[in-house]
Amino acid sequence: MALLIVFHYVALAGNVIAFQDYQPFLGIRNSLWVGFENFSVIFTSDPDFWNAVKNTLILTVIQTVFVFPMPIALALLLNSLLSEKIKRVVQSVLYLPHFLSWVIVVAIFQQMLGGTGLLNNFLRAHGHQAVNIISNPDIFFGLLTSQVIWKDTGWSTILFLAALSQIDASLYEASAVDGAGRWRQMWHITLPGLRGIIILLLILKLGDSLSVGFEQIILQQPAVGTEVSEVIDTYVYNNGIVGGSWGISTAVGLVKGVIGVALVLGANKLAHVFGESGVYQK
Repeated sequence: MALLIVFHYVALAGNVIAFQDYQPFLGIRNSLWVGFENFSVIFTSDPDFWNAVKNTLILTVIQTVFVFPMPIALALLLNSLLSEKIKRVVQSVLYLPHFLSWVIVVAIFQQMLGGTGLLNNFLRAHGHQAVNIISNPDIFFGLLTSQVIWKDTGWSTILFLAALSQIDASLYEASAVDGAGRWRQMWHITLPGLRGIIILLLILKLGDSLSVGFEQIILQQPAVGTEVSEVIDTYVYNNGIVGGSWGISTAVGLVKGVIGVALVLGANKLAHVFGESGVYQK
């Protein structure tokens, strides 16, 4: 609770910088107030901001479509294993990448797919031309998505496996007696049993949808350039911490937070319309 208060709620007061020409050596009290000037700059005269928004939205859509369903599919696959011993071993192996930092994950991908990595060395040794994957801007979004899937899919199955364990086994027995096969059981029993947790996690995902992996992207940004790799979080870092435009960067962060809250409230309202409880009750 103390960590939550200090690093989340108390830190909210720092958003006042968004309305200032903030200078660190002057501090918040003595920095010049500029009102909504920082917001005017990012919305009307900064093409880099809109490029960051475009890249963020593209990544959000890609990762929602391809990353979000993966833990569900993997949980269903693990749940179909008859041997509990094999299931535990497979789960343990799949959980491991989650505990690796993005520095290590990016390094692994570079060692495997980089210009002098394992794949290209193999291709050269067999008389083939090397392929450019790590530093190819055209497939950068696909590379990011594959890294997220490899790192976090196994860990994300935990909640779905827990939800699957709560489904009454007698429902499967009754459906088998009625002649339902595995596919019909999955469609009429398993997926409806997961619907609540799927909607809840999707709502939370929407709230955090504009955060698409700062550390993962900033580590690989020099290889592909900012045109394709600049997202809202890296824009804030590059303009605030590196560039010194503290007020503008804080304004961008504040806009991102407001949009995230609006997405959560809207998605939760939509969940209520379809009869689900969502993040909170009416």
